[in-house]
Amino acid sequence: MICTLCPRKCGALRTAEAGNGFCGMPETPVLARAMLHQWEEPCLSGARGSGAVFFSGCVLGCVFCQNGRISRERFGKPASAARLREIFRELVSQGAHNINLVSPTPFVPAILEALEEPPPVPVVWNTGGYERVETLRMLEGKVQIWLPDMKYADNGLAKRYSGAGDYFETAAAAILEMYRQSGDYVMEDGLLRRGVIIRHLLLPGGLDNAKAVMDWTAASFRPGQVLFSLMSQYTPQPGAEGLLARRVTAGEYRAALAYMENLGITDGYRQDSSSAREEYTPDFDLGGI
Repeated sequence: MICTLCPRKCGALRTAEAGNGFCGMPETPVLARAMLHQWEEPCLSGARGSGAVFFSGCVLGCVFCQNGRISRERFGKPASAARLREIFRELVSQGAHNINLVSPTPFVPAILEALEEPPPVPVVWNTGGYERVETLRMLEGKVQIWLPDMKYADNGLAKRYSGAGDYFETAAAAILEMYRQSGDYVMEDGLLRRGVIIRHLLLPGGLDNAKAVMDWTAASFRPGQVLFSLMSQYTPQPGAEGLLARRVTAGEYRAALAYMENLGITDGYRQDSSSAREEYTPDFDLGGI
């Protein structure tokens, strides 16, 4: 496959066995863990957990990634589309409220094959937000819940921290396409059945960027259309320097929450400071694969 799935459109030749291009992944999906995940937003995790499938490789290069072992080091095990379909069934049999595909973009063709038999629960597309609209359109009717990050409104930060100088306009277009496909969010018994949750991880010293992200969200969507999740879980990674070497302060997070409320963004979630813990990062031990 000559790959143009992500916005980098690097044109890498990816085969079933060999990885290439920015993500370094082969065409065959590479998985690091499949599990009932309890640490998503409450409307996804519910009482029994979200059926998370963690894919290896990534189309971004975030220097602060908490899943660096699978995104940068590319740890994982190949799995066919048929095995992926079996994993979905196994998670549903364990009680998963949804099938949560984490960083799945490099493997869209195989995922589409695995979803030819739709699961009896919603499918979640859990992404860093850096997506091509053309690729998202391939997923229409297969994904019910979109869980994109909007990491940056500041492309300078995006280039410095994630190697994506076109992040804002690309993610904005992608999120608008996601909303076009899903429509207004729908909750049933406290669980999200359809819709978009926009996540923003507040970074140390990143209050102005967070405000700009929230400005865009408030200008783009009315109350009742999407959910917004303001996250405080930033955790410094080994080798972090400058602002990224510290956690978000309580004052920074309070200021971000106040701004969110003043904008009238009331549909969504906030985290408390206990979320910034390393133990909330899954153990990527190939469990469930």
